[in-house]
Amino acid sequence: METTETILLEIRDALVAQGQLDAKQLAHIIRSHNKNLSDSEQHHAKKKLMPYYLEVKRAEPERWARWDISAAVEKQLLATLQVKPRRTASGVATISVITKPQKCSSDCLYCPNDLRMPKSYLSNEPACQRAERNFFDPYLQVSSRLRTLTEMGHPTDKIELIVLGGTWSDYPETYQIWFISELFRALNEAESPLEAHKDDVEQRREFYLSHGLSSNETELEAFVHDAQQAINDGKLTYNQAAALLYDNHEGWQAVARAQRATFDELAFQHHRNEAAQHRVVGLVIETRPDTINTESLTLLRRLGCTKIQMGIQSVDADILKANARNMSVEKIQESFELLRLFGFKIHAHFMLNLYGSTPAADKQAYQRFVTEPAYMPDEVKLYPCALVEGTRLGALYADGSWLPYSEEELIAVLSDNVLNTPSFMRISRMIRDISAHDIVVGNKKTNLRQLVERRLERDGEKSKPDIQEIRYREISTNETSIETLALETLTYETTATIEYFLQWVTPENRIAGFLRLSLPKKEHLHTFLHERKLVLPVAENEAMIREVHIYGKVAELKEIRLEGITNAGAQHLGLGKQLIETACSIAKAQGYAKMNVISSVGTREYYRGLGFADNGLYQQLSL
Repeated sequence: METTETILLEIRDALVAQGQLDAKQLAHIIRSHNKNLSDSEQHHAKKKLMPYYLEVKRAEPERWARWDISAAVEKQLLATLQVKPRRTASGVATISVITKPQKCSSDCLYCPNDLRMPKSYLSNEPACQRAERNFFDPYLQVSSRLRTLTEMGHPTDKIELIVLGGTWSDYPETYQIWFISELFRALNEAESPLEAHKDDVEQRREFYLSHGLSSNETELEAFVHDAQQAINDGKLTYNQAAALLYDNHEGWQAVARAQRATFDELAFQHHRNEAAQHRVVGLVIETRPDTINTESLTLLRRLGCTKIQMGIQSVDADILKANARNMSVEKIQESFELLRLFGFKIHAHFMLNLYGSTPAADKQAYQRFVTEPAYMPDEVKLYPCALVEGTRLGALYADGSWLPYSEEELIAVLSDNVLNTPSFMRISRMIRDISAHDIVVGNKKTNLRQLVERRLERDGEKSKPDIQEIRYREISTNETSIETLALETLTYETTATIEYFLQWVTPENRIAGFLRLSLPKKEHLHTFLHERKLVLPVAENEAMIREVHIYGKVAELKEIRLEGITNAGAQHLGLGKQLIETACSIAKAQGYAKMNVISSVGTREYYRGLGFADNGLYQQLSL
């Protein structure tokens, strides 16, 4: 039987001879070694090659030395073996984690009610499956994901943590502090993801098992079965059922008592992460607009949060009311103002095909959302409403009051939305990770974005539509020549600020990096704060850098890592520094005395090197 080692050496020889190997050639090599294997025998696969290579290099140095792989060949080998290269093409390795099931302070018409999950999430979603297998423990979730990313061949020096789970503010503050502290602890202690603190991982798993919690699919289904059926039958609400299952479960309550931490413990983990091998360059937390106030935002900054995901869903008051989205348009607008003044990046969720809406109304509402000064988010999840079992939307579908758009209608709406999205906004997603099995009716196609882009590109042959949104223009895994880049500046106005979007672009309008600069409107700021009796952590004469992002393959903090995974791209070419210097010049010319930056924990050292000093919730530079 052929071995994995044989395949790797064959790849090595091909790289030595050719200098590179494309996907088809790699697939041919693997197929040739599988053709004589029976169905019952273990077949070789690309995804198994990288873990094997890294483990031999780490644990069997003599064998690895016999392979005689030069630095140049290794670079090509790692690029060849990497799985899903786009995963870190945006500049960071992303790790999404899910908080534990929790009663929700809202009850939207369309929202899933899966009792195994925090409200609005489903147990079949990939991130949710990982969370459940790890008892929703943040440390275990990060450790597991780090190992997977490493085995796929992705650098993990720069990490963006995304904390999902409905409404963050519904959780006790001590749980919030503990959850974030454990995320950082997992990164700080994982010197090598392939040897990621196995003893700690096993002890944690044993802790949950000893309190009667399970990660077994069959046992989890049985645990919620009766209560879930009562929800589906309309006899219980999600909150009532969650209280019966979790509030009265001795094991869950014992675990909850242990899930506490202090700010001192969090600060210690933050400090460690400033120089850790796996640094947090972004912390994203999900919540609702009606939970946004100065107190909640101050807490989020103390946790290290830099970006807020929040469900807007619609800017039409009647649509919000019809879907039991119990918040006013005015409150949504206020949340945008506060988020900008605090310096957060704003990642909004916008839903199409809600109850009471139409394709024409969706187009009009989205146009308002991306152009009216009260909104204009930095990033958006733009996805259609779909019916899942156990939601109150089901009754409206049954009587014909709500129907899903046809595929043609949906693609038409999304195409219009994409064309209307300005160049300072990024459409991050067009679908939820809900499996087709869970969707009763509605879009089930996972390649919806590709269908929309193909439509636009096909139509572009006649009308040349201009797609400006960021994700479509990212340089991705392409090589970047700094000599070809031009620095462009886009200025736009919101109710609270004057925004400057500085972007490095190629001659083809591909984006290699950008910076978001906010200049608060001094007169408006004074009135806004006085009317609401609010106090901000920043002064009126202070500008704010809300985001700096350089695209391309992830450039690592260290030249060589233990695992040997290295990439080269637009990062570390000085592009970020030039953006920051330009932003400071703009702010100074406009009469601002200081520049704040809402830095992540893992980027503090970088900004200190540029002259920024630690200053409360931010880092600050005198202009």
